[in-house]
Amino acid sequence: MQDVRILLVDDEKPVRFALERLLLTHEGWEIVGMASNGRDAVGKAGDLKPDVVIMDISMPEMNGLEATPRIKKVTPGTEVLLFSQHGSAGIVQEAQAAGASGFLSKSRPDSIIAAVEAMAEHRPFFDSNDSLGRF
Repeated sequence: MQDVRILLVDDEKPVRFALERLLLTHEGWEIVGMASNGRDAVGKAGDLKPDVVIMDISMPEMNGLEATPRIKKVTPGTEVLLFSQHGSAGIVQEAQAAGASGFLSKSRPDSIIAAVEAMAEHRPFFDSNDSLGRF
């Protein structure tokens, strides 16, 4: 089992704690911190040096798309997984352009383990469910 240090970033406290409960079922994974906006996420990423940041896109003060390149600048080895209730081809392209290594729709929480495993191995993971035009 690979040890993975994770920073959770979402403006909704129940979402952060639900993710924490889910992720801590995976042996060797540790939640090293939590933040409620992108500005705090950048500071905590610099201090904590997580392996993976799981971050909501829509947040106050600084959104996930704005925070991602700043996190990558202060901790280049950190992988960023953007997590949003809005999944579309456009948002996936924006996530990639911001420097995120992955995107996961909040409608697919069952894929979070696979997404973090990919991030931990420095592999991309982009899954936006059916929003990419499969209808």
